[in-house]
Amino acid sequence: MTPFFVLFGAVMVAPIGYALWMSLFRERSSGLGFGGTRRVFAGLGNYTTALSDAGFRASFAHIALYCLLYIPVMIGGSLALALLVDSALARARRFFQLALFLPHAIPGLIASIIWIYLYTPGLSPVLDWIQAAGGSWDFYANDHVLLSMINLSAWQWTGYNMVIFYAALQAVPREVIEAAVVDGAGALRTALRIKIPMIASAIVMTVLFTCVGAIQIFTEPKVLNQRGAPSIDTEWSPTLFIWKAGFVQHDYGLAAAASLMLAALGIALSFVVTRLGNRWKAAV
Repeated sequence: MTPFFVLFGAVMVAPIGYALWMSLFRERSSGLGFGGTRRVFAGLGNYTTALSDAGFRASFAHIALYCLLYIPVMIGGSLALALLVDSALARARRFFQLALFLPHAIPGLIASIIWIYLYTPGLSPVLDWIQAAGGSWDFYANDHVLLSMINLSAWQWTGYNMVIFYAALQAVPREVIEAAVVDGAGALRTALRIKIPMIASAIVMTVLFTCVGAIQIFTEPKVLNQRGAPSIDTEWSPTLFIWKAGFVQHDYGLAAAASLMLAALGIALSFVVTRLGNRWKAAV
């Protein structure tokens, strides 16, 4: 296990420790500004600066709403697709697994560009079809842009989580399912009463990973911001705030402090999801 701990310390523990050290300092101009900058100890100043920033606080409200809508859609869709693939004919299963997993194989940035093309008036065949049917839709409007973002993320990750659920379903004893069928249980009842409870561990794990990943969303709002979506600003999510502080304003202490607070949120969220998931597994 030594190689693992060496690598873990080099790429995880050491960067977190360095970020913690950076968050306690800030750059300050010396003299009249002709002597460059010098690093001064700020204590918890960077943390209070981040928490007092209205944009940073609003970013957590944005991702809370995003998670509230995205996680049920993505988890529910992945689970439904896994159950459908599990009940499909043996020859069709591999085709559906590959077809549904392919969107995840596309890099996130490329996927965002593809969907931006489909969202843009004058370029999108989807909008042409909607207009031909007598309707209208603006993917960048304030009321629609969050749904556009959720659609983009769910399209990319639903197939990935479907594979996890499908693999868990393959471990369900076939004799248990056959016994349920003999007892008169239909396909829907078998799925709800037998299959889902028996893959509860996989569902909890997937929800946990999805929650931690969702609070780190960056590519989708960044691309939508560059396309001029009015409600997506440069501080829409905590990761965008961190990127702006570190790479635009060059305030590395503030960026490090905001990063550590986001990491703390991820740890707290992991604890809550794990506790609730363990209670649900015990109940089923």
